[in-house]
Amino acid sequence: MAKVDIYSTAQCPYCVMAKQLLERKGVSYNEIRVDKNPVKRQEMMTKSRQRTVPQIFINDQSVGGYTDLLGLDRAKKLDGLLAAS
Repeated sequence: MAKVDIYSTAQCPYCVMAKQLLERKGVSYNEIRVDKNPVKRQEMMTKSRQRTVPQIFINDQSVGGYTDLLGLDRAKKLDGLLAAS
């Protein structure tokens, strides 16, 4: 199973939807709360070159935010990414 990291905040509805999508697929993930740790927010921005949450990484590769994750799922590409380790 792939390693999935999600940079998120508590009040972000897109973060919630991204986590729900992964949970429906039975995928475990590591949630990194950037609202609790400014160092992690900087880490997220350095890795993704984005300021918004969620920022999702599958096997250390940035896939973007929730709409990008949903787009991969609708294009039938997400399951393949999640199966790779």
